[in-house]
Amino acid sequence: MDYQVIWFILIAVLFTGFFFLEGFDYGVGMLFPFVSKRPEDRSLILRTIGPVWDGNEVWMITAGGALFAAFPHVYATMFSTFYLALFLMLVALILRGVAFELRTKEKCPCWQKTWDAAIFIGSIVPAFLWGVAVTDLAAGLPIAHNMIYQGNFLNLLSLYSILGGIVFVLVFAYHGASFLQLRLVDKGLLSRIQGLGKCAGGSAVIAYVLYLLLTMENTDLLARPCSLALFLATAVFFLLSLCLFAKKPGKNSFILGALAIASVTFGFFAGMFPRLMVSSLNPDWSLTITNASSTEYTLSIMTVAAFILVPIVLCYQIWTYYIFRKRLTADDPAHY
Repeated sequence: MDYQVIWFILIAVLFTGFFFLEGFDYGVGMLFPFVSKRPEDRSLILRTIGPVWDGNEVWMITAGGALFAAFPHVYATMFSTFYLALFLMLVALILRGVAFELRTKEKCPCWQKTWDAAIFIGSIVPAFLWGVAVTDLAAGLPIAHNMIYQGNFLNLLSLYSILGGIVFVLVFAYHGASFLQLRLVDKGLLSRIQGLGKCAGGSAVIAYVLYLLLTMENTDLLARPCSLALFLATAVFFLLSLCLFAKKPGKNSFILGALAIASVTFGFFAGMFPRLMVSSLNPDWSLTITNASSTEYTLSIMTVAAFILVPIVLCYQIWTYYIFRKRLTADDPAHY
């Protein structure tokens, strides 16, 4: 197998891990203002992601680093294309991280409400922008023969890309509710989380159906059998997850939701292969794993390093989740 193909697959795996882990992370941040108005309940909800949220973001950094090293032309074009969107995302993520640390430093209700709003904004903005960016990549962007984006920020927003952002927000909100069901004990909170999860999940199903229709019209992803099968598998996994969640939420509904996120991410990459960025001006000007990659020598060194370090990182993250696997109660030590 070519090194370019190996790194295309590895980047797909990294983004799958990122959307799975950071998905419920964002979801918890989006939901917690609506679950309860009591400060102690909100603190309890944030403690479910407290030990892991910053570790989850490492997946985004790793995926970006891998993209830079393996496909530098894609990295350059993508970051110049989404410059403003990525800046907004970075500001939102910084605001979110600061809010986690500062919200309990003062007892004033206004102080905590302000940082609670920052966590909500810092969760929903990146989720929405990721949906817009992924949809734009699938639909194609005005990229010239010199690999330079020819549009502006407003050109990134269309009915299709905005719907993509909404789908990401709704799916992550459902994923967050599904995760909270595994980490909390309080029946009152669980009941409200289940109601919010069903609302987000049901809305996500409708939005996803519309998204598939627009994907069929605006891209060629569904023309590829492998990609089509994965997108349909996503619908099946998500519906099964939602049915289980509505009746008796637990591990099975969470796992099925995770499989839905994994299958739609792999479906996107399978539909894009061997392209990484599609040019809407001329298909021949698209950035592919061939014309945008590093040298064979660079990729060979990176491959050896990846096969040594990635399993170590995976083991560390699994161990972290194992340590913090127990359900939380109000009696557990509070930090957030």
